[in-house]
Amino acid sequence: MCALRRTHAAFALALFASLCGFGAASRAEPLVRSGIGLQSCAKLAPDFKPSEGLDHLPNALLFYWFQGYLSAANIYLLNEYTDYIDTGAVEAETVVSLVAKFCKANPDKRPVNAIDKFIQDATKIDVKESDAFDPWEH
Repeated sequence: MCALRRTHAAFALALFASLCGFGAASRAEPLVRSGIGLQSCAKLAPDFKPSEGLDHLPNALLFYWFQGYLSAANIYLLNEYTDYIDTGAVEAETVVSLVAKFCKANPDKRPVNAIDKFIQDATKIDVKESDAFDPWEH
């Protein structure tokens, strides 16, 4: 009888662990595809107020999301083209104004569409290939 209980307990524990593992992956997945830059312009356009700067929460959320997105883009740019965009040179007002204007004109799009265009058109700083880094190189 005791062996049967241990078997049931082991089975229940294994089932619980496997369900927790699947649940964690499905809960984390939306985080990969979320953030203010991926929301619809129709939803966000009325919330941006460029004249209020980073004291206005939607402006701050957009700018900080932009900084992370640009940092990731810079890793790609460095490794593929040996150039990058100076994140410190991009002002919050520039980003918020650009996205606010874009979203008002394109409610069917997303802020990331304006940001991608900004990255394509921005002045890049060239570096020597030997100065570029590969964060996954061991």
